[in-house]
Amino acid sequence: PQRTYIFTFLLSSRVFIHPHELLAKVGQICIKQKQQLETGTEAEKAKLKSFAAKIIQLLKEWTETFPYDFQDEKSMKELKEIAHRITQCDEENGTVKKIISQMTQNLLMALSARSQYQEIREKFRQPVTDKGTILKTKPQSTQKDILSVCCDPLILAQQLTYIELERVSNIYPEDLMQIVSHMDSLDNHKCRGDVTKTYNLEAYDNWFNCLSMLVATEICRVVKKKQRTRMVEFFIDVARECFNIGNFNSMMAIISGMNLSPVARLKKTWSKVKTAKFDVLEHHMDPSSNFCNYRTALQGAAQRSQTANSNREKIVIPVFNLFIKDIYFLHKIHTNRLPNGQINFKKFWEISRQIHDFLTWKQVECPFEKDKKIQSYLLTAPIYSEEALFIASFESEGPENHMEKDSWKTLR
Repeated sequence: PQRTYIFTFLLSSRVFIHPHELLAKVGQICIKQKQQLETGTEAEKAKLKSFAAKIIQLLKEWTETFPYDFQDEKSMKELKEIAHRITQCDEENGTVKKIISQMTQNLLMALSARSQYQEIREKFRQPVTDKGTILKTKPQSTQKDILSVCCDPLILAQQLTYIELERVSNIYPEDLMQIVSHMDSLDNHKCRGDVTKTYNLEAYDNWFNCLSMLVATEICRVVKKKQRTRMVEFFIDVARECFNIGNFNSMMAIISGMNLSPVARLKKTWSKVKTAKFDVLEHHMDPSSNFCNYRTALQGAAQRSQTANSNREKIVIPVFNLFIKDIYFLHKIHTNRLPNGQINFKKFWEISRQIHDFLTWKQVECPFEKDKKIQSYLLTAPIYSEEALFIASFESEGPENHMEKDSWKTLR
């Protein structure tokens, strides 16, 4: 079968059967076929070689695309046994042995890289609100802000894209498929042992929230109105540069940060902002008709990516939570099985097509050089909690109506 078929099959099979059980079934087929063909004629022995080649193709695709399916001992043991049987089918020709040993080596490297990333990520996974300290006094105007670290919107957009691509590269197809498996287990009120926590998805989602809160923090904590206006306009330009690059996730996070109530209520600041550019961005991210404008822009970026000659033009970073929602709805709208009891392969083909697009985009090598100073600021600068944002916002521009006066009283 074609690679796309193998990918779809391996991806969707986990909704119905645990990967190591599927591998065991492949192992049983190997034993049966080997027994049948070994006792036969020369023609059947030739068939055995072509059968071995097909099994190798399957295992190669499987270990490269879903290395994490082999992290437990059971699966690794099964893989070694199948590999041993296949090697016996073509002993006089050493190529099979070479291919299998190369495949095993690549698999072990992929698994070790992934577990290293997990260890690093464990250290950094902190909820946003813990970083914010409630403001009791106005921060010093000499305090470091984003503009003192980077005042060029294009460079900041490039550094955000670098961070996005780094995060995205650690999301795997099986992580995305867990959305479906996890929902099935919730729907059936049964706990499936293989539903591990979707840490990679959470970590990426966390980054989006951190960026939104960082934008709001940077704006709200500026003391002078003129500087605050400059800060708002700076972030509008950064979001625009993100859009031009094809980094829709950062762009959406920045717009979300500017639409948070503590920022949106700063009417005196916004009255000084040249909002024409912001209106264009808002238009791109308008949620009406299921984010129709954004989807058109995403399609344009995807087409540009397909014909691009440079990595710079290949970048496509979709709004991640919308991408997840699309998979969620595809799963919700269509049943897993057809009325005759067969698997609804058309549904899984569509889900796998979307996941495959995402995998293509995440493999793009970042064309921008890393700036440690800027990235360090983006990833570690203090972020205010929601309460702290409101306090900073009210201290910048006092409460305007009864509702605001009440919440200001409560906060104080």
